Amino acid sequence: MPICWLISEEGNHKPIQLPHLQTVVLGRGPETTIKDKKCSRQQVEMKAECNKGYIKVKQLGLNPTSIDSVVVGKGNEVKMKPGQQLHIVNQLYPYTVQFKEDPSGNHSGTKRPREAVSAERENHREAPSMKAAKQPEKVSVSVSHAEATKNSESFGHWSQGLKTSMQDPKMQVYKDDKVVVIKDKYPKARYHWLVLPWQAIPSLKALRDEHCDLLRHMQKVADQMVEQCPHATTLRFRTGYHAIPSMSHVHLHVISQDFNSPCLKNKKHWNSFTTDYFIESRDVIQMLETNGKVTIKEGTSELLKLPLRCHMCCKELPTVPALKEHLKSHFPS
Repeated sequence: MPICWLISEEGNHKPIQLPHLQTVVLGRGPETTIKDKKCSRQQVEMKAECNKGYIKVKQLGLNPTSIDSVVVGKGNEVKMKPGQQLHIVNQLYPYTVQFKEDPSGNHSGTKRPREAVSAERENHREAPSMKAAKQPEKVSVSVSHAEATKNSESFGHWSQGLKTSMQDPKMQVYKDDKVVVIKDKYPKARYHWLVLPWQAIPSLKALRDEHCDLLRHMQKVADQMVEQCPHATTLRFRTGYHAIPSMSHVHLHVISQDFNSPCLKNKKHWNSFTTDYFIESRDVIQMLETNGKVTIKEGTSELLKLPLRCHMCCKELPTVPALKEHLKSHFPS
């Protein structure tokens, strides 16, 4: 029977084994290294059904636990499968699950899966203890498309929707040996593209200084996308990353500032692109060059709750429809 592992997307600790049909309760504490007081010490209850290939997740804490950005709800229980992403609380602390066959046939073994140890995570403080890993300590930025695809399928780190879009020729608008550009499936503006590396990098926190060249290339490709846009002279663009993205593969947003799209529906959408929740690409590169890592400020998720303000004139608007009507004064059709 397979063994189930809960894996931190941010590489903050070793994978946690979820024994077959045994209840495991996790939250704030040393096992997860979560210190956020908005996360209960008993935030989620999990039970793996290893013979069926999924786990049951029950929210115990007051603040929201979510799977693929859908809130579970206090007292509710939902199924989670490999390829889906669990955020422990408030869209923070992402996890995936992985089922690996136990070659010894011992269902109570505690040896961690080799696939759980990605190249990015080997640079974290737990790296020396990963004896089963045979990956090199650092991976070349120019990893091939085929290798990245193979690794992503093995690790199960990408959310299925984004992974599918990357491989879909209808979604692709540019690709080379390092990156692919796709149209955002739910664009928040007239022009909204995502630049993604073929290399499997789960989050901003997994980035290290050896990724600087890759991020510079992503920025260069983003600039090329803007240059070839037919409205480049009349529309302003921004390129950057969400501090806490809902998708688990690093992706650079290239977005026009008209925000003229029916997919922009709520305050969270708006504030994710018009507050410091949206980190400029060049700022991310500078952080890597200076500190060797990307640091997300505590309380960043609270930025999504700020009042609606026009990004052009700072006027506060009561609703998204009112905001969209106001934007017409800045971007006449």
